[in-house]
Amino acid sequence: MFLSVFDMFKVGVGPSSSHTMGPMVAAARFLDALRAAPFHCAGVRATLHGSLAFTGVGHATDRATVLGLAGFRPETYDAAAAQIALDQIRDTHRLHPQGLPELHFDPVHDLKFDFGPNLPGHANGMILMGTDAQGDVILQETYYSVGGGFVLTEAELAQGKDTDTGAPVPYPFKSANEMMSMAKASGLSIAQMKRANELSRGTVESVDAGLARIWQVMNDCIDRGLTNDGILPGGLKVKRRARAIHDALLAERGLNQSAPHTINDWMSAYAMAVNEENAAGGQVVTAPTNGAAGVVPATIRYWLDHVPSASKSRVPDFLLTAAAIGGLVKYNASISGAEAGCQAEVGSAAAMAAAGFCAVMGGTPEQIENAAEIALEHHLGMTCDPVKGLVQVPCIERNGLGAIKAISAASLALRGDGVHLVPLDACIETMRQTGADMSERYKETSLGGLAVNVPNC
Repeated sequence: MFLSVFDMFKVGVGPSSSHTMGPMVAAARFLDALRAAPFHCAGVRATLHGSLAFTGVGHATDRATVLGLAGFRPETYDAAAAQIALDQIRDTHRLHPQGLPELHFDPVHDLKFDFGPNLPGHANGMILMGTDAQGDVILQETYYSVGGGFVLTEAELAQGKDTDTGAPVPYPFKSANEMMSMAKASGLSIAQMKRANELSRGTVESVDAGLARIWQVMNDCIDRGLTNDGILPGGLKVKRRARAIHDALLAERGLNQSAPHTINDWMSAYAMAVNEENAAGGQVVTAPTNGAAGVVPATIRYWLDHVPSASKSRVPDFLLTAAAIGGLVKYNASISGAEAGCQAEVGSAAAMAAAGFCAVMGGTPEQIENAAEIALEHHLGMTCDPVKGLVQVPCIERNGLGAIKAISAASLALRGDGVHLVPLDACIETMRQTGADMSERYKETSLGGLAVNVPNC
């Protein structure tokens, strides 16, 4: 099994990897299908199903779908250009994607929210259709946004997990147990094995440059979030807090009066800065999702700014280790809140961050596996119940607590020798089973939990 670090960490746009980035990617893929078709379509239509329907407006799914059909992609998203395009589409009912004839599309009538049963493949389903001049469907494809910006067609989903057709990788571990066995046999760290896998598909220069860009985008996102303030969009009137918290922490720094637990506020400020930017539709990195995008960068920033032994040169090792753990979770369970609740998002992110932090603190592979397990275990059962379908409450604070748990988990693991009772593989399987048993009301539908017990207007 090979899942690239650049698949786990993708540069994109908020507020949601599954509900914003995924539909945009699906729409872009549908344009490619239209370009390859032996006939010309005159228009397009779309229907959103399951969680994409129930929380689509709060997650900007409708907006993302329209922009995707207009030719926008998450990795090159330009907010100003997007708004101009949306205004033109609303006024003219026309799309002008590159390499295709003009397409009729009226966002009011041609984009439907279907609140009936989920499509069979996944809770995040959408159907895109190409129509002829009479409005009859002549091309149709079903897409599933399976979390973290990953998108599969109905046929691809049916093929199952092992669809990688690239060059063989030297360490194709599919489980934590296999990963540990390969590390022991090779004498390599988890980061070294992951790097070797990446180099089997790319060059040293491309891997190093890609990792550097991931951290740069993450760090820039923290800095923007610590600078910006105001009210987040969406109607909940949630006030940004990261800047004020950070300013207060800076003011207190030289007074020598802060209690030791204040370090938790630094971690939370870094994480909340990212997720406030995400909630505002800014540029973020999936880690492994947008809703959980603050945990990994906050943990790295804490390490760099507050741990004396930290070195920026080790950030790639952090990211590679974290990606290895994230890949195991995605392959064997889920990183989708709509599929398994927030345990699959912030829980997975905390496991990834704990593993990365443990690695750069000198942890052995056994300690790293233990750190990831501790972090994930103590997120088991966590629901995804965003108020008003927005990635704000409880999502923003939840990332701060996820970072704190990640660092605590790594610290506990580093105090031991790596021997522990619950294997990471068992914890991942428990998360999968828990997600399967969880009521749909608590899986990103905003039909239960805080979403219905907190006034959302």
